Amino acid sequence: MPSSPKVFFASSASSSSRRAGALRRLLSSPAFSAACLLFGLAGFLAAAVTLSRSPSAPRTRCPDSSRPLSVSVAWDRRPGDSSAADLPAHLATGSRGRHKVMAFVGIFTGFSSIGRRRALRRTWLPADRQGLQRLEEATGLAFRFVIGKSNSKNKMAVLNREVEEYDDFVLLDLEEEYSRLPYKTLAFFKAAYALYDSDFYVKADDDIYLRPDRLSLLLAKERSHPQTYIGCMKKGPVFTDPKLKWYEPQSFLLGSEYFLHAYGPIYALSADVVASLVALRNNSFRMFSNEDVTIGSWMLAMNVNHENTHALCEPDCTESSIAVWDIPKCSGLCHPEVKMLELHKRKECVGGPTVAAEVSESEDR
Repeated sequence: MPSSPKVFFASSASSSSRRAGALRRLLSSPAFSAACLLFGLAGFLAAAVTLSRSPSAPRTRCPDSSRPLSVSVAWDRRPGDSSAADLPAHLATGSRGRHKVMAFVGIFTGFSSIGRRRALRRTWLPADRQGLQRLEEATGLAFRFVIGKSNSKNKMAVLNREVEEYDDFVLLDLEEEYSRLPYKTLAFFKAAYALYDSDFYVKADDDIYLRPDRLSLLLAKERSHPQTYIGCMKKGPVFTDPKLKWYEPQSFLLGSEYFLHAYGPIYALSADVVASLVALRNNSFRMFSNEDVTIGSWMLAMNVNHENTHALCEPDCTESSIAVWDIPKCSGLCHPEVKMLELHKRKECVGGPTVAAEVSESEDR
């Protein structure tokens, strides 16, 4: 059987071989190599010039996870308004990632207290974020000023500038009024619980001289009772005269003498106690005129242990004082902007031993 025909193109193959040889001679020549090198250098220089002339992209900062958080508590209506909203459940449960500290200290302040905050930042409270972080690392305590809002645009503008400068506030979506201090206090505890996973939550005023190191030791003590109410405890007559500063309109519910409760300038509630407050609806709380009495009445309704610590209400600096204020003349330091600086110059106020304060437990009455 004839084989399949094969066709050869001898002349074409010969021409291709000649072209390939010429190409190999060209590629191997020094002139071609030099031309390639010059072309590459020219491209590199052109790219460098283009990049140097192009506008730089805006730089973005990495988010600072240490930046203090603000919280908005949607509760700004008069008592009895059933439309008032509670703190959202997703905040109360801590699903947003609560910052872990041993205790969170909210320093209550107002729009007229710029001088007090300045005095605190010049004495026992660091004025910069790094200082606050170092204090938190050393003591386990996180400190923030706590303030509501105002209808005055000027006041809010001034506050916003201070927040921008110091970044040490928790802002509450609640009208800042002294007459509504019990409402602010409840809003604070709910906001603090949403932001911080703490063993204790401390309410403090901006007109006391505080030793954070000693407060840390007090709160770090081992306790058998999970629900604890710590403060400088007191009793006293109920004021029924409308002309008096501490007049209580609901005195008919209280009798002639107040129950055991802590002075208002500083006190602490354990996490279990605050969790119980968070779980209740806002309009289920009875509010008295005075904040310390209001908190004390809530504590009576709970199975809490009253821990009496006189180191939280010392009239002068001592070896064991934690909070110093002018008891009983003033509900804080008299003339705090001046007195705070004076105390900070004294060795017995800033130095001395860091010792645990003596406490006494009082039975609920």
